[in-house]
Amino acid sequence: MASPDQKSPNVLLQTLCCRILGKGEADVAQQFQYAVRVIGSNFAPTVERDEFLVAEKIKKELVRQGREESAALFSELYRKLYSQGILKNRWSILYLLLSLSEDPRKPSSKVSNFATLFAQALPRDAHSTPYYYARPQTLPLNYQDRNAQPGQSSGSMGSSGISSIGLYAPNGPTPTPQSLLPGQSYQRAGVGDCLRQQLGARLAWTLTAGQPTLQNSSSKGVSAAASRNVPRTRREGDLSGSVEITEAFLVRDILYVFQGIDGKVIKMVNSENCYKVDGKVSLSKSLRDTTSRLAELGWLHNKIRKYTDQRSMDRAFGLVGQSFCAALNQELKEYYRLLSVLHSQLQVEDDQGVNLGSESSLTLRRLLVWTYDPKIRLKTLAALVDHCQGRKGGELASAVHAYSKTGDPYMRSLVQHILGLVSHPVLNFLYRWIYDGELEDTYHEFFVASDPTVKTDRLWHDKYSLRKSMIPSFITMDHSRKVLLIGKSINFLHQVCHDQTPSSKTIAVAKSAESPKDAAEMFTDLENAFQGKIDAAYFETSKYLLDVLNKKYKLLEHMQAMRRYLLLGQGDFIRHLMDLLKPELARPATTLYQHNLTGILETAVRATNAQFDNPEILKRLDVRLLEVSPGDTGWDVFSLDYHVDGPIATVFTRECMSHYLRVFNFLWRAKRMEYILTDIWKGHMCNAKLLKNMPELSGVLHQCHVLASEMVHFIHQMQYYITFEVLECSWDELWNKVQQAQDLDHIIAAHEVFLDTIISRCLLDTDSRTLLNQLRAVFDQILEFQNAQDTLYRSALEELQLRLQFEERKKERELEGEWGVTASEEEEENKRIKEFQDSIPKMCSQLRLLTHFYQGIVQQFLVLLTTSSDESLQFLSFRLDFNEHYKAREPRLRVSLGTRGRRASHI
Repeated sequence: MASPDQKSPNVLLQTLCCRILGKGEADVAQQFQYAVRVIGSNFAPTVERDEFLVAEKIKKELVRQGREESAALFSELYRKLYSQGILKNRWSILYLLLSLSEDPRKPSSKVSNFATLFAQALPRDAHSTPYYYARPQTLPLNYQDRNAQPGQSSGSMGSSGISSIGLYAPNGPTPTPQSLLPGQSYQRAGVGDCLRQQLGARLAWTLTAGQPTLQNSSSKGVSAAASRNVPRTRREGDLSGSVEITEAFLVRDILYVFQGIDGKVIKMVNSENCYKVDGKVSLSKSLRDTTSRLAELGWLHNKIRKYTDQRSMDRAFGLVGQSFCAALNQELKEYYRLLSVLHSQLQVEDDQGVNLGSESSLTLRRLLVWTYDPKIRLKTLAALVDHCQGRKGGELASAVHAYSKTGDPYMRSLVQHILGLVSHPVLNFLYRWIYDGELEDTYHEFFVASDPTVKTDRLWHDKYSLRKSMIPSFITMDHSRKVLLIGKSINFLHQVCHDQTPSSKTIAVAKSAESPKDAAEMFTDLENAFQGKIDAAYFETSKYLLDVLNKKYKLLEHMQAMRRYLLLGQGDFIRHLMDLLKPELARPATTLYQHNLTGILETAVRATNAQFDNPEILKRLDVRLLEVSPGDTGWDVFSLDYHVDGPIATVFTRECMSHYLRVFNFLWRAKRMEYILTDIWKGHMCNAKLLKNMPELSGVLHQCHVLASEMVHFIHQMQYYITFEVLECSWDELWNKVQQAQDLDHIIAAHEVFLDTIISRCLLDTDSRTLLNQLRAVFDQILEFQNAQDTLYRSALEELQLRLQFEERKKERELEGEWGVTASEEEEENKRIKEFQDSIPKMCSQLRLLTHFYQGIVQQFLVLLTTSSDESLQFLSFRLDFNEHYKAREPRLRVSLGTRGRRASHI
């Protein structure tokens, strides 16, 4: 029975090596060491995980061997395997079958010695960065075929695979020159030694049972060196007494340049900002050009390293900037891993005594091949550094995201990996904001800005805003606005509504991006996962906020109260209020007292249907007196007011209430004109019968009746336009928008549009100032007409009263048997009657003048209406001039509506 030690993996592995090679334990020490490294490695495959490509390779191999029937059978079996979907890793199984079909022990695959492993392509190390690779897995750099065409090997370049593994910013390996001297072994422990051990793991399968001696490889190296005609003198790099430089020396020098360290002959030329070979050194043009191409890696490394060194210590660069620097340092770390492998290879050559001319030695051409992909990677990073100069926060994330929009899958995978790291702080800001309403943005990197000086009453409007420059390009403006609204709603609920409900109860809190990997996965499905989380939080938060405002703070009821009282929608209340206020408002404005008017307001409320409104609403209704000007009456300064505070003041701001005040004054004046004309009509109807006995007044009264009818028609049409076409239509649109609103901003915007509409269509905006002045002039003429008719009726009724008294005295005296009148009394009576009759033409002329002024103002008002851009105002002009009376007098009113529209557009 075997002991436990004999069953250990190390013992079994050593036994396996001995049986394969047919040698003793001492002779297979190197092979055993390599086998241990292979088993302990975690290298990623060197080919693309393309299942279809592997299947095609198997079929081509079968066809090449003349086994067409087997190839057809394989295709049918593969089709059945693919359709069943039982296996998850079909690619791995196919790749295993393909690898097993290749005989690793055939003569062409043998390697001559331990160092010959490095004649194959440099293996790609394990990757944490997503990596696209479509090249063959090996690069045979067998320099026995030097005469082959360049195009034959260009497609088989390997990759060093600088990748990203962890958040670590190393200073990079900087081996000392002494470690590279021949005869000294590379004794450095740690990462460099581990990587050197991993170097041959990917190619360890090429080890065979028989190895030629080192002398054979050395002899091959001498012949190869002779064929390349490269001097091999003074490999150690001592230039004294020598003009020519060996390629081996250049290889050692270039490895230092890769780290940004000046070599002995390759140095940084600051004036030209590049690495150059010393001009005193004698080199062939091909070697000099190859060296310059390789030295570009050092220049790219310096550029990236300089950026990270400068920015890493800058705290004002912010978390996003620090994440970007960490991502760059990750990539540099993988670049340093490559350099460690190259140094290890050079050290192995020195330890084994491999000459430059051997097939496995490091050469400039091999360095070109092995650094091809790292160079592309560094170029991408350097371009990112240039593009991100002067940027921070979301702007920096946008700059990185812009580079991911490329057709090169290799560059796209690299940039997406960096984007995942860079955007991680942005996503943390975002999730903290939309789920907790907290904004911890010390360095102003997030696209939501906060102003701590703003008070609570202006929290919704002014405290939070968008920094448009910091909005990442992978977040649309619509979603940015939603993000702003979510956090703003949470803070509004807590600070203004005093609602302390935890956000977890109002929002279905989703898991945030806790790692850069989660952030990277987020960008692979922006349309669904990322935007879906924002939309869900937006709808839940906004719905909860609107429910609180409508149910707890009665927002919609307050809006309806504004319509009923400030926009005169409660007709019975307004009419009764005018009746009660008429005696008070007829007095000079300086004699009014607010408490008296408030008492009248309360009386009007109790006497009408307004008494059934919510007490909370009636408590907010009040009287306000405007600033008094000389000559003003109570009608000019009276106004209703509605007090708003708390959350509803966010919708009904001071600006909105000032708009309501302007609209109320206009409507109140128009309603007063209707009230005055009603009194005029009642006075005319009542006095017409009384004044039948005064035929001399029939013409004047008819003229008064005609002018009053014109004014009544004008005011009725204006009231219809204001009430139905402006207020009712606009209110209906507002109410529909409020019912469909998804957030508070929609309600505020709809309310502002409502106010702007009624202000512009009630002629209260700046563009309608001329129309408003004409309308006020019409109102003034109505007041003049009221005064003139009152004067006429007063004098006519006094005269009628005197005449009736004279006739009554005459009858009384006749009944007493006396003369009815004396001659003097009759003469006095006739004289008074004649004076009254003489005043009638004056009244007629005054009425004619008033009519002329009124019709002239109305005519000018109609002309302005026809040239207005608002079609409703143009149609109002038709209704005001329904019988074309003004059209016959004014040529400008005879133009058709279509011509008016075209003329207005040209103007």
